[in-house]
Amino acid sequence: MKKPVLILVTCCYFLATNTGAEYWNQFRGPNGDGKSQAQNLPIEFSESKNVRWKTPIHDKGWSSPVVWGNQIWLTTAREDGTELFAICINMKSGKVVHDIKVFDEAKPQSEYPGLNSHASPTPVVEEGRIYVHFGTYGTACLDTQTGKKLWERRDLKCDHRVRPASSPIIDDDLLFLVYDGVDVQFIVALEKESGQTRWLENRKVKNDLAKVLTVDGVKDVEKTLKEKPNDNRKSYATPTIIEHNGQKQLISPAAEATFSYDPQTGKELWRVRHQGWGWNVACRPIYDNGLVFLTTGVAKILLAVDPSGSGDVTNSHVVWSNRRGSPEIPSPLIVNDLIFFTNEGGVVSCLEAKTGNQIWKGRIGGNHWASPVYADEKIYFFNQEGDIAVVSASREFQLLADNVLNASFIASPAIVGNAIILRSTSHLYHLANGFERTVPKDEAKVVSKKQRKENGKGEGKKRGKHSSSKGSVQAEAKGWIDWAENASDEERRAALDSDKFRNLSPEVQKAIKEGIDD
Repeated sequence: MKKPVLILVTCCYFLATNTGAEYWNQFRGPNGDGKSQAQNLPIEFSESKNVRWKTPIHDKGWSSPVVWGNQIWLTTAREDGTELFAICINMKSGKVVHDIKVFDEAKPQSEYPGLNSHASPTPVVEEGRIYVHFGTYGTACLDTQTGKKLWERRDLKCDHRVRPASSPIIDDDLLFLVYDGVDVQFIVALEKESGQTRWLENRKVKNDLAKVLTVDGVKDVEKTLKEKPNDNRKSYATPTIIEHNGQKQLISPAAEATFSYDPQTGKELWRVRHQGWGWNVACRPIYDNGLVFLTTGVAKILLAVDPSGSGDVTNSHVVWSNRRGSPEIPSPLIVNDLIFFTNEGGVVSCLEAKTGNQIWKGRIGGNHWASPVYADEKIYFFNQEGDIAVVSASREFQLLADNVLNASFIASPAIVGNAIILRSTSHLYHLANGFERTVPKDEAKVVSKKQRKENGKGEGKKRGKHSSSKGSVQAEAKGWIDWAENASDEERRAALDSDKFRNLSPEVQKAIKEGIDD
């Protein structure tokens, strides 16, 4: 009797220690929710402390790293988008194993270079194969050992306007790709083995843009339509697969609505329409506590949806919605019965997942596009200034650590074993306890938060802007914040881009942005 018990215990241990521990195969991890069962991750680090290695990545890419076994994969592209690459890094050494030019592109989309890269979709990897996706530029399946291209598709096209970003996902024998452009909007399922199309479904919701703008309070509708034709059609979100009441669903946010499909057939199961100016949707939906949690892009509304409905469930199955501090780009996290998220301005919120009631709100600061990750009762947040805040995943706001690296973070990290694999805009880091990296003498020094603040004050004085007392800052900012309470999202964006705003002191500008984000 002892032998079967020993085998059972061994098997349970193997499953417990390997679930989500040896691979991080897609954007936001094995379940697409940003969570890991890893323990003993570092919470304090610098350019030397707890850094196993740091490897430069050529050109420009914002895709997140994925990991399978001893391989780390990511994509990058020339700044002008004419060449697109897949790179494989050795997990232990940080050395480049493969650097593969996947595609040449004669006519890359060139608008808005500062808002996106040409290599932002995160690959998806499985045993022996990696699927790299560059949106309208093409999709390819590569052999992970040889780097050989097994198949490619370059016939699926759309105008992303701000370059591609939606990541591919796999389920069973299918690879799912999303194309939500300003011209066409559809989702397609390809057979993983061959790349052939299994099904393609066009989006069925097309809102009247003029009506949306009017409802949203935009004053000059005609001008906006002329400057941004069909902007409300484009979206950049990655879909997710859930199983609810024994049925699999493919949840895929578009610009104007979020759709649920049967993954095998493409049949639409339900849809929830987004409210107001709902485009540029980027957050990946998550499923927990029997609910689907999703956001609506620039409208910055977080919705909790019961996925048991059919047809248009906008007025019947939205359990709760939240506008305060909801994100446009960083995806949320759910831990137990709590949902955590940061907006782009570094205001972190904790809500009850079942009710949407706010538990707490805290400020970590910075500009946030990377999605946070969770492990061992801790949440890691990464911003574009190089700050990494570690916050307790609890009912009280507790900042456990506040680290700074000589980097800028837009990609979301991977967690494998006891390591964080972190991509900056120029390098790939392997962070783990017990390692000490020797920093080269010619490497730029890290600029602390305090130094950045002092530098900002100095820049303000150079431009002739005055430094203000705390009281006067709040008084000057109050009028803007009060006005923003009743302004549309479009009016807020226009105000923050105006000369009047730019002529304010840095302190007042910061107070206004923080007040509006709150």
